Amino acid sequence: MGLIEINGIRVFAFHGCLEEEGRIGGHYRVDVGVTADLERAEESDRLADTIDYGRITAIVKEQMAIRSNLIEHVARRMIKALRAEWPAVKHWSVCLVKERPPINGDVDHVAYRLEG
Repeated sequence: MGLIEINGIRVFAFHGCLEEEGRIGGHYRVDVGVTADLERAEESDRLADTIDYGRITAIVKEQMAIRSNLIEHVARRMIKALRAEWPAVKHWSVCLVKERPPINGDVDHVAYRLEG
């Protein structure tokens, strides 16, 4: 088994429960991990035999473009979309980070981590 990690996918998006967040947007970072049998790719050196992290990044951006109130909801959509693309893969992880959330206090970021 191998682990591919795509860390720090940066996206500007419009998620949040506040109306202003839907208008002004905010900065987000997404980390995705996939654990899979990658032995074939290790031997063949062919992109077709692995999990294409360019496509993973595209799926993350597609899901981030769909407005949601909660980052939890966005993370679940990402996992579902990744599973749909690679149904044989059994383990995915997504960490969705909302930078400088508009809450009372000086908070650098909030994060939601989902595995499935």
